[in-house]
Amino acid sequence: MTESAGLPHESVHPACLDTERLTRACEFRTSRASGPGGQHRNKVETAVTATHVATGWTGQASERRSQVENKAEALRRLRLALAVEVRTLPAATPSERWRARSRNGRIACNPDHADFPALLSEALNALAASGWDARAAAGTLRVTPTQLVRLVAGHAPALRRMNRERAGLGLGPLR
Repeated sequence: MTESAGLPHESVHPACLDTERLTRACEFRTSRASGPGGQHRNKVETAVTATHVATGWTGQASERRSQVENKAEALRRLRLALAVEVRTLPAATPSERWRARSRNGRIACNPDHADFPALLSEALNALAASGWDARAAAGTLRVTPTQLVRLVAGHAPALRRMNRERAGLGLGPLR
């Protein structure tokens, strides 16, 4: 997708939307899950695919026996896809969420935490705005370049995206 990915000009990145707003911005499709899980899994539509209408990006989950649990996981996967693929203009200063998670040049957030997709989108937006220069983006976000790259590397598709963008500009990959 392109810079704004067809999004209306809004200040909130779609990965940062609260669950209710993200749910309203999506279409959901259910289906039967395949694989182990017994009769319930094979007869009930527990698999869920969430599609963000404005961008077309999707998140899918089918590993749980509950449609509710799969919907929550599909939304999480969608948030991660949106964080990696959709670029919006970064804020002039780090967000409140970013500031709450960073201290003394370090950013602390486990990739499994609910805040991770929002932080990842903020990091990638800052990187894109700085021409994929980790040092410049880290300065904007008030963390060290190592911490910024470590956060992005916490989600392999984000690291691949960053390095693909850097390669297109003739820059070396980061790990």
